[in-house]
Amino acid sequence: MRSRHRISDLPAVREAHPSMQETDGTPARRFGLPTAICLVMGNIIGGGIFLLPASVAPFGTVSLLAFGVLTIGAIALALVFGRLAERHPHTGGPYVYARAAFGDFAGFLSAWSYWTMTWVSNAALAVAGVGYFHVLTGGSSSKTTDLVIALLMLWLPALANLAGTRWVGAVQVISTVLKFIPLLFVAVAGLFFFDPKNLGSFTEGGGSWASGLSASAAILLYSYIGVESAAMSAGEVRDPERNVGRASVLGTIGAAVVYLLGTVAVFGTVAHDKLAKSTAPFSDAVDAMFGGQWGGTLIAFAAVVSIVGALNGWTLMSAQMPYAAAKDGLFPAMFGKKRRGVPTAGVLAAAVLASLLTIVNYVSGSGGVFEILVLITTFSATVPYLLATAAQVYFLLKGEREKVHAGRFTRDMVFALGGFGFSFWLVAGAGYAAVYQGGLFLLAGILVYAFMAARRTATEEREGEPVAAAEKSAEPEAEPELVA
Repeated sequence: MRSRHRISDLPAVREAHPSMQETDGTPARRFGLPTAICLVMGNIIGGGIFLLPASVAPFGTVSLLAFGVLTIGAIALALVFGRLAERHPHTGGPYVYARAAFGDFAGFLSAWSYWTMTWVSNAALAVAGVGYFHVLTGGSSSKTTDLVIALLMLWLPALANLAGTRWVGAVQVISTVLKFIPLLFVAVAGLFFFDPKNLGSFTEGGGSWASGLSASAAILLYSYIGVESAAMSAGEVRDPERNVGRASVLGTIGAAVVYLLGTVAVFGTVAHDKLAKSTAPFSDAVDAMFGGQWGGTLIAFAAVVSIVGALNGWTLMSAQMPYAAAKDGLFPAMFGKKRRGVPTAGVLAAAVLASLLTIVNYVSGSGGVFEILVLITTFSATVPYLLATAAQVYFLLKGEREKVHAGRFTRDMVFALGGFGFSFWLVAGAGYAAVYQGGLFLLAGILVYAFMAARRTATEEREGEPVAAAEKSAEPEAEPELVA
């Protein structure tokens, strides 16, 4: 059996050593701090922001306070990931840290949860895209039509991924440019049309401000998923010990500025009652500012392109995590094979599972499909965060890497404990239904781990038998003992 602290077994370390690299592609270029910051911001600002102002409007303006609290928590997580990257500057992020600290099972749970989060996120993004597609077509459509549109949004990016990394990169460049245009436009222009009367009450629905804060924060966490992006790609970042932490913090702050200004602008330009029922809040904000439909249609088009681009990037990430785990024998071997630089089995599995989840939610006839999917994603995302922050606490207490100044130790411990408590609070705020549904996804992975662990143990025993036999045959025979 392999030791749980045997970091050389990790795929990240194999990438760091030419003798352990794969030969199916050219060496990856390492990127610097500016590119790493863009990576974090691009992954954080996906398509969810285009619908989230309407999702949190029913809670009142307390959701703006939740956005501020969430930003502080996200920055704390970014600092933790930066410190962990100093200890383990390898590709894999939360998976690497959990496995290094607590062994294969913890690493598997982190990988399984992160993988679940990616394809559940894709389903949520597809649902968000349907609302903006309605703006482009000038009205609503049947559930069947909505389902077909959502499935197309899932499978077109999957096909781009299957075509190879060149197509993935082209789609990402185009969509990233269009992603920031509507957000920055609404954030800046909306400040000149801001009307405090549109804000509504601080709390809605008769609940307490604390319950509204917690519930809206659970939905808003979806906006900050991706804070770990630089840590996930630490092996490709130049000087990761320094740049991963900087990129994580600066990228998170940059995304937070765009988020907060954009959300405040939407809250101040769209009447609260209308915003709570809106399926395209940024489009409604532009229409409220300039009148007519042209502005909203333009925003809706940019939002659809942005969502497709986000689906393109997250589809690739949903394949990379099981690929890394498969190389360690913690996921089925089929996930560890690439074609045109892309793990095809992971892409197909994520697309199929996201499609099934989308179908179930549409066919069930329940309302608030996007909110339900976001809450499931919230739970799945917090498991790797909890394990990563716990790993940081473990490393600090054990002190296996280095002895640090007492002040720095205290600061790092505060951030680690704060990040753990913050993630745990978000699980509690997600609600019973989200924890139940997300827990089912997590528990289903234990059976997969049981099969993979048993299979790997059997393989190691078979491979060890010839070695043991050879070592035994090489041993000199003991001389017979002379008896007087």
